Amino acid sequence: MKPLIALMLCAPLLAACTTAQPLEPIPGSITYHGQPHMKLTQSPPGTRLQHHFTNQWGQDVFETYIIQPDRSLKLVSREEMTQPF
Repeated sequence: MKPLIALMLCAPLLAACTTAQPLEPIPGSITYHGQPHMKLTQSPPGTRLQHHFTNQWGQDVFETYIIQPDRSLKLVSREEMTQPF
């Protein structure tokens, strides 16, 4: 009985951990003003695309996109590097 109660108490907490918010584009991202007008016809769906830019605070930003079956880009990761002074 006690394991069942413990499971019922912990299950909602574990479920909350698995829901991740999608990354939102920031100024400099390829998809910041929506999807690009050109379609990526040479690369197959599932291809990873890297994008490097400098944000408004001078940090290097590395983003990774995946080409979707409809040829749109999905932002899947972002890493911001602070520059030493």
